[in-house]
Amino acid sequence: MQDNSKLTRIGVFYDGNYFLKVSNYYNYEHSRKARISLEGLHNFIRHQIAKEENADVRLCQVVDAHYFRGRLSAYDAKELNKLYNDRIFDDILMNEGVITHYLPLRSRSGKKEEKGIDVWLALESYELAVYKNFSVVVLIACDGDYVPLIRKLNTLGSRVMVLNWDFKYIDEKGEVRETRTSQELLDEATYPIAMHELIDNRIMKNDLLINNIFVAPDAIQNTYKPAYKPPVAGENGVFTSTVINLKNGYGFIVAPPNNLYFSYEDLIEGDFNDLKDGDPVEYNVGKNVRGDCAKNVRKLYSNHSNGQNGNGVGSTISNY
Repeated sequence: MQDNSKLTRIGVFYDGNYFLKVSNYYNYEHSRKARISLEGLHNFIRHQIAKEENADVRLCQVVDAHYFRGRLSAYDAKELNKLYNDRIFDDILMNEGVITHYLPLRSRSGKKEEKGIDVWLALESYELAVYKNFSVVVLIACDGDYVPLIRKLNTLGSRVMVLNWDFKYIDEKGEVRETRTSQELLDEATYPIAMHELIDNRIMKNDLLINNIFVAPDAIQNTYKPAYKPPVAGENGVFTSTVINLKNGYGFIVAPPNNLYFSYEDLIEGDFNDLKDGDPVEYNVGKNVRGDCAKNVRKLYSNHSNGQNGNGVGSTISNY
């Protein structure tokens, strides 16, 4: 039985690319339509470890948290309209006391790829476990390459909790996307936690601990104060609204209750890369393999801009 007079020291380590996939899934594909809250997730971790170790939750504290991910250069991020989004998420990490570790993305066959992140995460987490004597190390990861790390942490007497999400969905191109956690990784963990099962099994029970894992829409609005307005229908079925969450070649248009997907091919004027989050656009509603989407998208300009630069009407939380 756990000694309830002793602090349970928790170290949390994020594989950032994996965490991004999970957060995107719940924001765009899952019925929650919300991102993962770091504060809520850390609170869940404390309560889950208290339950697993039969300890007082007040004595289960996250004493260290680290986030590892490959990152675009400032120049590339600016070119892709992602520089502001990167800064927003850095602010979120900083406010939650999460220390960031970035390596530059490397080009390979014309694609940007991560190199060395998993090795850095393993080395850093092991070294910190040695010096800071973590009672429990929490890995937010799915890769079997972390199995040797877990075995090494066990030699130090640190228990290891793996938070894992398995999910599958069909993307905007009609292709099946699937993320699964290594079974070997789960077998080695002291506490393997299938988060997808917990969330789906407890979502209908109005479980406060689970609900708080997700960012509340009101909290985003209160923090970032977006100035978006509902889409307005004009003549010939033309709507006006604003773009949101632009990515490399596609984005979304604000259209409550669900945002509408569009790609660079749906833009009928101008260059997709010139669009910025919050820019006003007009569009028609069409269909793709997943349902409603935006078609014939055209950026709107203010009268004084002479069609050269659009003025955005709001901003939003980034894709982390």
